[in-house]
Amino acid sequence: MQPSAASLSRRKFIAGAASLAAGAPLVRADEPAGRSAETIAQALHATLSPSQRAEVCFPWDHVHPKFGLLRTRVGNNWNATKPELVSDFFTGEQRRMVRDVFEQLIRPEWHARIDQQLEDDAGGFGHSQSIALIGEPGSGKFQFLMTGRHMTLRCDGDSAEHVAFGGPIFYGHDPGGFNEEATHPGNVFWAQALAANKLAAMLDGRQREMALVAKQPSESAVGFRGGRNTPGIPVTELSADQKGELERVLAVLLEPYRAGDQEEVRRCLAAQGGLEACRLAFYRDGDIGNDGVWDCWRLEGPAFVWHYRGAPHVHVWVNIADSPDVPTNT
Repeated sequence: MQPSAASLSRRKFIAGAASLAAGAPLVRADEPAGRSAETIAQALHATLSPSQRAEVCFPWDHVHPKFGLLRTRVGNNWNATKPELVSDFFTGEQRRMVRDVFEQLIRPEWHARIDQQLEDDAGGFGHSQSIALIGEPGSGKFQFLMTGRHMTLRCDGDSAEHVAFGGPIFYGHDPGGFNEEATHPGNVFWAQALAANKLAAMLDGRQREMALVAKQPSESAVGFRGGRNTPGIPVTELSADQKGELERVLAVLLEPYRAGDQEEVRRCLAAQGGLEACRLAFYRDGDIGNDGVWDCWRLEGPAFVWHYRGAPHVHVWVNIADSPDVPTNT
């Protein structure tokens, strides 16, 4: 019998912290129902001592000397603060609360997959990851931020009305060897590329010529272009069945995230004209094995960027707002 996603995530997090003297379980099975990531993040903030706050709490408009505006910073491998989650900087209860925030942001059926990614990339949940709490709960300006290798994950405690996910996010996976094979064995996010390639296979010759782009932009270049100078095929050039397939691609991209974040993405997208205001590009460079299964691709609208870079391994950059005028640190 296969273990459940919940038991896998619990086992990995506890194992990752076995070296801690406290030895307390880091995920509770008896969490009260109805708690959100936001309320847990606010409760976590209240538990921090003055010395802890000096290390991981920042004003809303804090500009980091290296990273810039912290609440909109996104990266593929970075730490907003120094203390690792498995360190004794945090109490056992605080580590449980951080894990609870994570499990509220990610849908339960994805817990085990993200835990596998973290095991492969960072030695497990809590290893190499750090958190920052930006702003003050109850002020209308508060954000929980978790960073590490292949992770920028955030939630807006009670703010960020005009952006999805609380701001730009990042996810990725390197299941081994850095340079992946063309079929990306073991990569928990490769199914997203396969969904996009199913749509690519539906394009006719003219559409294919519009969709294929020689060279991809810098993967971290996910600032909003307002629909200007955007390469790829306009979604308006797709047929009804192709548009339906693109809707399924979007659903696959959103699948790991809680319902509230999925809804916010769709609200932001609708505010800028929906998928019909977007373009879809498949990049010739980075085609592992030259097999015409596009490892690198991008869906972009006026204030919507989902950039999937699959070579040499998967990096995905996401930045979504309801207007291109929303400022971002990208």
